[in-house]
Amino acid sequence: MPNLSQPDSSFQTVEMQESTALRIDAHHHLWNYSLAEYSWIDDTMAALRRDFTAADLHEVMSTASVDGAIAIQARQTIEETSWLLDCADATDKICGVVGWAPLLTGELGAVLDGFATRGKLVGIREIVQAEPDGYLDQRAFGQGMAELTRRGLAYDLLIRERQLEEAIRLVDRHPQQRFVLDHAAKPRIAASDMEPWRQHIHALGQRGSVFCKLSGLVTESNWSHWSLDTLRPYLDVCVEAFGPHRLMAGSDWPVCLVASSYAHWWSVLDEYFAPFSSVERQRIFGGTAIEFYGLAPLLRPTLEVAS
Repeated sequence: MPNLSQPDSSFQTVEMQESTALRIDAHHHLWNYSLAEYSWIDDTMAALRRDFTAADLHEVMSTASVDGAIAIQARQTIEETSWLLDCADATDKICGVVGWAPLLTGELGAVLDGFATRGKLVGIREIVQAEPDGYLDQRAFGQGMAELTRRGLAYDLLIRERQLEEAIRLVDRHPQQRFVLDHAAKPRIAASDMEPWRQHIHALGQRGSVFCKLSGLVTESNWSHWSLDTLRPYLDVCVEAFGPHRLMAGSDWPVCLVASSYAHWWSVLDEYFAPFSSVERQRIFGGTAIEFYGLAPLLRPTLEVAS
């Protein structure tokens, strides 16, 4: 097991009781499929060329004993954010939504005002991995980030390894903002590359306001030839860099289906974290997501977290 040293975090933790520990999927998607809007789903991902609804989500969650989930944007439209919030309002299983909003424009404040009564909007994300170098360094981006901080909204960092240094600069400019790194910045697992990803992950982990999602790793591997042993070195780095208290488990469903079933991914995480303490497992599989996204007031009464 890797060293579990824990950097100080500026955020108050949630004490989890064994009887009230929840299993939260910190990262999944929903969509009504169309070729025009999901052109990134190529022939190798043909299984994803269909609708994925809240009913489908409920079904797969039951296969892994997952209690709640956080819906993450997949399109950069206000309409999708509204639709995801409608989906979340219709079911207790979706505890929160990380939507999209125009961070680079003067319309951001008005857009967020329009969502002010939608209590399940817990964060914002952009598809930064597709943007050119320097995107996170823009002045307008920083102004948008300051608006999120003012409103208490989290920010999901969807980036690739090459953007980690930019992300570190962004975090340092906004010390009061809560950040979570999606998919551990997509390390090049299929190529068995560790550097410079490992070095930058450790540097980012030194910033206590940054958390990390253990999601999306199977799709960075060889889809048909991967195992826990394939992923173990990368999981070890994440644990070493962030500690169990700043990690959260997520599925990246339905994207994960090109390489793994929903239940199998959770079984892999269960196997890896089996040697950890019960408190650490409770944090990783639910407590961290509840704390980071402020989900406790949004959970249905029968599953409220004791604090």
